[in-house]
Amino acid sequence: MTFNAFGVWAIYRFEMARALRTLWQSVVTPVITTALYFVVFGSAIGGRMTEVDGVAYGAFIVPGLIMLSLFTQSIFNASFGIYFPKFTGTIYEILSAPVSPMEIVIAYVGAAATKSAVLGLIILGTAAFFVPLQVLHPVAMFAMLVLISVTFSLFGFIIGIWADGFEQLQMIPMLVVTPLTFLGGSFYSIDMLPPVWRTITLFNPVVYLISGFRWTFYGSGDVAVGWSVLATLGFLGVCLLIVGWMFRTGYRLKA
Repeated sequence: MTFNAFGVWAIYRFEMARALRTLWQSVVTPVITTALYFVVFGSAIGGRMTEVDGVAYGAFIVPGLIMLSLFTQSIFNASFGIYFPKFTGTIYEILSAPVSPMEIVIAYVGAAATKSAVLGLIILGTAAFFVPLQVLHPVAMFAMLVLISVTFSLFGFIIGIWADGFEQLQMIPMLVVTPLTFLGGSFYSIDMLPPVWRTITLFNPVVYLISGFRWTFYGSGDVAVGWSVLATLGFLGVCLLIVGWMFRTGYRLKA
């Protein structure tokens, strides 16, 4: 079976057009939220904690802020993108079209990851207005940005298939992902924690993603960058297996 590039492009273009129709929610709101984080954390905490690991506190929190938005927006974009056809019943038209499950995933996840990666770059540009930034490894930074966007968009795609209502779309991002991000070293180094709590924190998978992304900026992180890449690829692999099982069994797709 040949790759249906036209079908993938049609779904991808539709999802990207939806982002343009909701430009305020998709771009402006996260940018304003980021600015408020700088006002609150940069002023309140940065005045007392000038540096972390030799990096100015305002600049130190930039990778964490980008990851916080990236996680939530990737999940939201992908989950809503596949849930809405389920809600309206148009999912059956997509499943009956000459588009394979792999092509459907590529289109929806690709669109969600594109929007999230662009948003991450916009937040990076916004942060540059508040603090002096340096990116020691720009190629690795962009690669990690794309990899994490794809991984969490795929995770959001799974949530969108699993969810039975709009409340469930919000449940995991708000009750699981966001708390793990705040506790994963977004605004501090886990080396600042007591040894016992640092050990416990290492069981938080988000720590590895934030640490790896921060390494691309400043050349240092809470864990080795190799572990960060392996953790991200491992999570991506698990998500791919789950999505494959969902399409193979028709879980909440054909019911």
